[in-house]
Amino acid sequence: MTDRRSVSIPADLSGERADKIVAVLAGVSRQTARQMIESEANVSVDGRPVAADQRVDGGVLDFPILPAEAGLVPEKVPFTVVFADDDLVVVDKPAGVVVHPGAGQSGGTLAAGLLARFPEIEGVGQPGRWGLIHRLDKETSGLLLVARNRASYERLVADLAARRIKRQYLALVHGEMAMPTGSIDAPIGRDPTNPTRQRIASDGRPARTHYRLVGTAAGLSLLELTLETGRTHQIRVHLAAIDHPVVGDRTYSRKPDPFSIRRQFLHARKLELLHPVTGQGLAFEAPLPPVLAGILQRIGILQT
Repeated sequence: MTDRRSVSIPADLSGERADKIVAVLAGVSRQTARQMIESEANVSVDGRPVAADQRVDGGVLDFPILPAEAGLVPEKVPFTVVFADDDLVVVDKPAGVVVHPGAGQSGGTLAAGLLARFPEIEGVGQPGRWGLIHRLDKETSGLLLVARNRASYERLVADLAARRIKRQYLALVHGEMAMPTGSIDAPIGRDPTNPTRQRIASDGRPARTHYRLVGTAAGLSLLELTLETGRTHQIRVHLAAIDHPVVGDRTYSRKPDPFSIRRQFLHARKLELLHPVTGQGLAFEAPLPPVLAGILQRIGILQT
């Protein structure tokens, strides 16, 4: 009898096609995922069979366990452990480190570094991204949450979907914002002309970003941002859509980088959550990397 696995579909995959969800959660290619669904493998969500092109809004995915096409190899990768206990880890990821393997990036990932440092996370969550509760873009620095066992993973994934985990970011953007606070509510979908980009799309997935203006100087604005949803590239796409792209964003900004920092000025500064076992409230903060803090000092914007 074929072994099977059941896993809750995380919030960042809710609304995606079934074949993509299976590919990510089973650690196989998109083609293999389609073959699994279309064969008699009996892939289901909440006990109901799904079609490969069917969009799935959450639930519990059940699928046969196949050998992963590419196993995650532990590697020494730079990151800072902010907090660790038997159930979870909070790390501060530097810019330039990819979170998990993907197209064009198989080695040197944070996921590989986590597996080397915390080998017990293998088998927790999604293949290739063991233990990871959420993600950050390669050129974004800051706090990431990792589960060390399956029970903690399931609880933290559920808390993220229920918006009980709070994430706050700092971004320096082009232009001086007129309003001290605001929200950007615009659906986001993949750019059909470039699969590595996202765009505002009427048929995309709902996305909402809230911001507070911290200060302005030199034609730039420092923003404190919180996410109500967690779409791919959400902050960057939303800010570019209102003509305030993130400084240093080489994908969504056409404006020159005045500081040549070779990364985007986007940092995951704060993380608040309930401990998955004790229920205790936890709060963490990662200071701005020196290169970003130096820019703010240079232009005369103070953090709050």
